[in-house]
Amino acid sequence: MKKGFFISLEGGEGAGKSTQNRRIVEWLTGHGKIVVETREPGGTVVSEQIRQVLLDTRNAGLNATAELLMMFAARSQLVQEVILPALADDKVIVCDRFADASYAYQGGGRQLGVETVAVVEQLVLKDLQPDLTLLFDVPVDVGMTRVAGRGEADRFEVESIRFFERVRNTYLERAWANPQRFRVIDASLDETKVWLQVESVLKAELGL
Repeated sequence: MKKGFFISLEGGEGAGKSTQNRRIVEWLTGHGKIVVETREPGGTVVSEQIRQVLLDTRNAGLNATAELLMMFAARSQLVQEVILPALADDKVIVCDRFADASYAYQGGGRQLGVETVAVVEQLVLKDLQPDLTLLFDVPVDVGMTRVAGRGEADRFEVESIRFFERVRNTYLERAWANPQRFRVIDASLDETKVWLQVESVLKAELGL
């Protein structure tokens, strides 16, 4: 790779992104790549503080527009402090969620609409997009069953099944509309079978 490469991981609750994230970072590092691993919302001191507000169940009254703007505030800080410098330094970024998550969760789940999200995205990100987006797709009921075993739920995890159905549908619509960037991974399978799909995509996209 002659320049930095930006990989984002997307998916609903219980899709197994975190597990695959670790394997991706290990795999890339094993192939000699310098990897910067980060997450959304978060990844910087300011962004992690915003994350605490967004996930805290005590903030149930946070309205959808405020949530969207806070997501992009955290994202803007992450882009300026971490992502752009890493790309300029020819590193590989592996980011757990990026702007597609706002389309899915705020645009779809909160029903703000993709047009609203697009306006804010253009303001904050201009033309910055991941080079590759891995969408870990899993039926909502399967994902929520997995999440139930994690312990205390955050402000998003307590949402309704309908909310998460809208999230999943929006993600799939994004993938269909952006086939050059998205690769859909069947995350309903066991961890090893999911990884084999991911590894195949990485080999093809990175030429490794």
